[in-house]
Amino acid sequence: MPVVEESVFVAQPPDVVFEYVSEARNLPVWDASVVEAEQIGTDPVAVGTRYRGISKILGRRFDWTTEVTEHDAPRRISFRSVEGKLKFVVTNVLEPVDGGTQYTYRAEAESGLGGIFGRLGDPIVQRAQARTIRANLETLAEMLTAEPGA
Repeated sequence: MPVVEESVFVAQPPDVVFEYVSEARNLPVWDASVVEAEQIGTDPVAVGTRYRGISKILGRRFDWTTEVTEHDAPRRISFRSVEGKLKFVVTNVLEPVDGGTQYTYRAEAESGLGGIFGRLGDPIVQRAQARTIRANLETLAEMLTAEPGA
């Protein structure tokens, strides 16, 4: 299972970062691979909350539905795919450091992205996703720093 893990410092407290990254409608704003995302239902985000959306990875579009599997505000939130061709788990870890937050994003995907690219493509997909995730995190950090209390 390919794993990509990247971290960034965000000059905002963990509760601000957690609230922003936990909100489905914000995903397409800072994550370039997410075309659209929405929360299913209106209850507060908690274990069991579902999101649905569309991602574009290496030029291919994928519909997905995820479910929150961990919710420990403002320290950790994890999602796993429950519908769609891609099988993945995303874990977000937030740690208070130096007046801000060390935000770590970890994505684990099924080998070959569910057979779409094949196992031989895993290293290529992994490197491409690492670059994308790194850029996404830098965008997030810049956005939240430019907009205090975003």
